[in-house]
Amino acid sequence: MKQQFAGRMLRIHFGEDDKWQGKPLHEAIVAKCKDLEIGDAIVFRGIEGYGSGSRIRRKGHWTFSKDAPIQLSVIDTEEKIGRLLPYLDAMLEEGLVATSRVEVIRYERSDATGKTSGDPESKTGNSPA
Repeated sequence: MKQQFAGRMLRIHFGEDDKWQGKPLHEAIVAKCKDLEIGDAIVFRGIEGYGSGSRIRRKGHWTFSKDAPIQLSVIDTEEKIGRLLPYLDAMLEEGLVATSRVEVIRYERSDATGKTSGDPESKTGNSPA
């Protein structure tokens, strides 16, 4: 199934060592997104970066730091992203949240066979030769 809508994207920047209630912060945010039924969230680990504290964060073989920069990207409707923001206010001690309006095209499987409602095979039962 294909959905198309105007949405909101959050990019949340923080450090890998950041925690929320004893859990890695990225895991806590992804779990909250799932609880709020937000459509899409993905975590990226960076090589190097710095934030508001001007402390360089890096992950590498030749450094002693384990605090790699993390970017968590979240995309869904304005309404659903708006429900997440108060939780981020509580969870983030240090970091950056950037928001932008986006046009979203989301493709979803509609049944257990992996066929979508727009798939010609699902309507005719025939498979391509």
